[in-house]
Amino acid sequence: MTVASGRPRPARRGLTDFSLAVQRSDIEGIGGIGGAADWLDADRVAAYDAFEALPAESNMLYTTYIDLRTVALEGAELVRSPRTDPRPMDLPAGTDGILVIDEGDMAGVALSAEAIAAGVTLTTVADLWNRDPDRVRVLLDGGSILPPDDRFAQLTRAMWSQGVVLDIPAGVRLERPVIVRWRAGAPDRALLSRTLIALGDGAAATVLEELVASGPVDTGAGQSFIAGTLEVRLGRDARLELASLQELPSTTVAFQHRNAVLAEGATLHWALAQLGSRLVRSRVDNRLEGDRSSVEQVEIVFGGSDQLFDLTSYTHHIGRDTSGNLLSKGALLDRARSFMKGMIVIDRSAVGTDSFLGEFGMNLSKQTRSVAIPSLEIDQPDCRRAAHASSVGPIDETQLFYLETRGIPPDEARKFIVLGFLEPVVARVPLADAQDRLRALLEAKWDAGIGAGAVAAA
Repeated sequence: MTVASGRPRPARRGLTDFSLAVQRSDIEGIGGIGGAADWLDADRVAAYDAFEALPAESNMLYTTYIDLRTVALEGAELVRSPRTDPRPMDLPAGTDGILVIDEGDMAGVALSAEAIAAGVTLTTVADLWNRDPDRVRVLLDGGSILPPDDRFAQLTRAMWSQGVVLDIPAGVRLERPVIVRWRAGAPDRALLSRTLIALGDGAAATVLEELVASGPVDTGAGQSFIAGTLEVRLGRDARLELASLQELPSTTVAFQHRNAVLAEGATLHWALAQLGSRLVRSRVDNRLEGDRSSVEQVEIVFGGSDQLFDLTSYTHHIGRDTSGNLLSKGALLDRARSFMKGMIVIDRSAVGTDSFLGEFGMNLSKQTRSVAIPSLEIDQPDCRRAAHASSVGPIDETQLFYLETRGIPPDEARKFIVLGFLEPVVARVPLADAQDRLRALLEAKWDAGIGAGAVAAA
């Protein structure tokens, strides 16, 4: 098969063709904590065995929706022993904490006086191990809360070398956001990491995660790989608002796993923005174990060129009177592709569940492809609501007509519609400066698409 240019099209490659070279013996040279820990070595080995044994995709509905033909990680080497010692830095205005990791190395950390007085911990796993190894074991032992059926979550569990901890005691309510910033993207590097967030009973916090380029992008150099987990535990009546902005360079392949366990009355808000990377594989797992727990999740994608976004969301209702409201939205330019896949599972014990899953794609070019697969698995008939919805299509012509009748030029009207479509995540970003930066990035991507004629072809 050939494309219009006459060049041969590379053969399709699935997840079984993942090209990062790893083997069991790599575990021996991986850092992560200071000092020997037999239980951690055993945990890594168990995870690696699971990685080798598991299928690339455990859900048969989703097996065909991935393609790694643009991924070339054969030359990427694992980051094995990054710097983990805390280094002080200035605290940005309007925040209660910041921690920066640069290509795996600890670059700096700061906490407000109020957070320190309240007993908040923001540091690397290795530093916490030196001070409180028992707490590290509680957070990490047994694979933590990572999905046991996900092959690549188990790979990260086996090979992670850098870890971050945000631990907030019971009753502590931080008024200002905490920033966790990852700088990555250097060619031929593979960084696997874990971020652990724990809120005690009645605690509250806002977290902004940023994934940004570590330096200038050389498109002729080798690709980089970043695989990260974000593992959240919320105690009774805890509340967490978590925004994540992914703007990694186009030479990066990113695999992300976000997992949360909610106790009684806990509340979690996710706001996830995917803009960068060559390929993104994102999975979010929410377990609503406690009665009256709730989750709201919005994830947006704005893709261009030949980017591919593979987004999966699982929400598992276990407690009584739990609620979930999940929304995935993608706008695609050029030849970008997105696959939005979601599953709501309602257990027999989950009486009174109220859950909704929506997946919506906007194709701005004839060459784009967007797939939406929302699903329900219900074992409890006594639900307040269990619903899903999806749609994929171009810009709504009636919206465009309305704006044009108000004197707005067509290109400007399209821009308003697309940016408004993606605004639900932008509005939830906790810092005004970060909101402004995200809006600027979205506008720049739109302008680049207009310059390439990507939208005009839609």
